[in-house]
Amino acid sequence: MEELQLIEAFKTSPELIEKLLQFGTKKQYKSGSVILDENSYIRAIPIVVKGVLKVIRTEEDGREILLYYIKAGESCIMSFLGGIHNETSKVRAETEEDAEIFFIPIERVAMLLKEYPEWLNYIFKLYHKRFEELLEVVNAIAFKKVDERLLDLLQKKKNISSSNTLLITHEQLANELGTARVVVSRLLKQLEENGKVKLGRNKITLM
Repeated sequence: MEELQLIEAFKTSPELIEKLLQFGTKKQYKSGSVILDENSYIRAIPIVVKGVLKVIRTEEDGREILLYYIKAGESCIMSFLGGIHNETSKVRAETEEDAEIFFIPIERVAMLLKEYPEWLNYIFKLYHKRFEELLEVVNAIAFKKVDERLLDLLQKKKNISSSNTLLITHEQLANELGTARVVVSRLLKQLEENGKVKLGRNKITLM
């Protein structure tokens, strides 16, 4: 599969790519599809081939917060750790846009770690990246105002979609920020008045 060959960590090991293709299965998903739910057992590790996943944590009171995005060529380190230890998932992963995902059965993952240093290096690099992203989330919640976090989130979505116009509701943004919809609506109105965004029906254009 061409997409796996483009992943930097795999380029030096055609044998690893061959094993991944041998063991894995590719599936296609529409935007908004849940590929891993909270409290479910992890049977396979996803590698995003095309599209973007978002990883979300839900609290007991129903509030949600966006933890990080998984882009093409990346995997979910939290599903990797949970799968290896036969634990249930602590997060939900769903598609931000239409996506193709390559799944490696969890029983094959440990074997790949032992036989292919490139696979271990790939996992460690992702772990480091996710750790830094989670620190950013903690810092944002602790030290940034909600309007700053909202603008940061809109900018991230703009970069991911490569479009200034985002098709998203105020409710979705509120869920990802872990705040109330009325708060997001008020802040978006202020951003529009300041000339930073233009609001439409279920869409936001960054100026």
